Amino acid sequence: MSGVSIRPVTPELWDDLAGLFGPTGAYGYCWCAYFRRRAKDYTASVDAPRPERGLGNREVLERVTAEGRVPGLLAYDDGQPCGWVSLGPRSDFVRLAHSRTLRPVDPEERGVWSLVCFWMPPRRRGKGLATLLLDAAIEHARDNGARVLEAYPVDTAGGRAPTADVYTGTVALMRRAGFTCTRHPSSGRPIARLRLTG
Repeated sequence: MSGVSIRPVTPELWDDLAGLFGPTGAYGYCWCAYFRRRAKDYTASVDAPRPERGLGNREVLERVTAEGRVPGLLAYDDGQPCGWVSLGPRSDFVRLAHSRTLRPVDPEERGVWSLVCFWMPPRRRGKGLATLLLDAAIEHARDNGARVLEAYPVDTAGGRAPTADVYTGTVALMRRAGFTCTRHPSSGRPIARLRLTG
């Protein structure tokens, strides 16, 4: 994986991101909009008839990108897109704002960014790409003024889990990168936090 480069997704890279996700928008018409939309709007888009399935989700991600708000980072190998991580200020993610299980740990805390998704084609998995994407995400968040980077990983207890279940990353991945992993105080869900500034 030494030849991998990772870039913030800007409007000129939209076609590369869309090509990586393919016609089904990655996780079954998701287009990495799950955390960017209210539950009812996301579900309506995914449950639409097949020709329109996921169209609303795609439009959300494309609009964010076109507006110049970096929705995440894209990994390239030999000039071809090969992986994705989504992150940004916590306020960018509508579902987090309305979540009963992932309320802010400290509502007064400023500068919290959220890392919400990894995606890569099956042939790219299990080769360390998620670690490279996570390292780049930490650097990107720090460089853009984040004070804390927060993630919502899955605890596989050292075992394996279906890929579709661990799109937010795993507790083990976060711990290796220096995150402190605890249980959310109100819901008991795993939450990983990395302080980026003093």
